[in-house]
Amino acid sequence: MSAARQTRMQSDALIKTRNRFVTAVVAATVLISPEISNAQVAGSRTVGVTKEEVKELTRGWSVKKQIMGKTVYNDDKDSIGTVDDLIITPAKSVSYAIIGVGGFLGMGKHDVAIPVNHFKVDKDRITLPGATKDALKAMPEFEYPK
Repeated sequence: MSAARQTRMQSDALIKTRNRFVTAVVAATVLISPEISNAQVAGSRTVGVTKEEVKELTRGWSVKKQIMGKTVYNDDKDSIGTVDDLIITPAKSVSYAIIGVGGFLGMGKHDVAIPVNHFKVDKDRITLPGATKDALKAMPEFEYPK
């Protein structure tokens, strides 16, 4: 099988895979909801969240504690990278995870953007089905705007 065909098959597998990773970032989405981001005038509305909302938030995921810096694995349980960032689009939804692939101590690392719905989460393990380090390194590198 040619490398291009294998990469295309892996890409197709990533596109078809849907998962629960989106629920992992619900707490982050709540923080940027339109209700909270609007300017607030003293005395016109409650600043912060209600007790009921706090209860709901505690059932969510912490991006800082449960996602950022975590290892990403493939189907074969091989480490293929780490979650370095989450991208919130102008539409205010968490859409992409930035995965750092390869490198040592930050040198030679290749960052790629992966749609969050391509991930699978199972018992604190983040998996990117069908992916390999080589396939991720072959993807266009994500670079932050300067």
